[in-house]
Amino acid sequence: MNAIAAMRNKKLAEAIRERFEISDTVFDAIASTNREVYVPNGFKQHAFKLDALPIGAAQWISSPLTVAKMTEYLQCSDADRVLEIGCGSGYQAAVLSHLFRGVFTIERIEPLMREAKKRFREEGITNIHTRTDDGQLGWSAYAPFDRILFSASADHIPQAIIDQLAPRGVLVAPMTRDGGQVIVRYVKIGDQLIEEELEVCSFVPVLDGVQK
Repeated sequence: MNAIAAMRNKKLAEAIRERFEISDTVFDAIASTNREVYVPNGFKQHAFKLDALPIGAAQWISSPLTVAKMTEYLQCSDADRVLEIGCGSGYQAAVLSHLFRGVFTIERIEPLMREAKKRFREEGITNIHTRTDDGQLGWSAYAPFDRILFSASADHIPQAIIDQLAPRGVLVAPMTRDGGQVIVRYVKIGDQLIEEELEVCSFVPVLDGVQK
């Protein structure tokens, strides 16, 4: 990242901190991830605004503020491996790559995953592992995961995902409830998920299958 990009991304992290309290580690992860790389060409001028932006295939790159919140809600300290369901542009995974030894991200829309993988290569990120698949199945070969993050809204947490969350692991997901959406943090105690509702939100929904 060149000096101008580094300055812009640091200012982005500062703008986020003015709106929502984030830890120094999350601040540094945002500041160290070049937001502009993950924004489509026609929207580069909006890359450093706190807005969600379209990325094609009826999908959106979440606002930097939302990404920072979801990252903070994960409680990343003392966690080693994270599974992300819904890679999209790759921005959330790139932020997580500064906080976890291994990031495992799944995307059901093949062209989006190809673009995200290209961005990871160009940015020299080597600890993100990608898979094109139905994210609701998880990635059992690399389970258990200390943290799991849904980057799309769900109406329930599939049993396969619960099974792949480590004991006392944390899962954060936008959940569809009462006609709206709310971010929920779950902690796995035994075979049960203990939940805490955090705030209202707006995400695209989780969908079944793979889209070529």
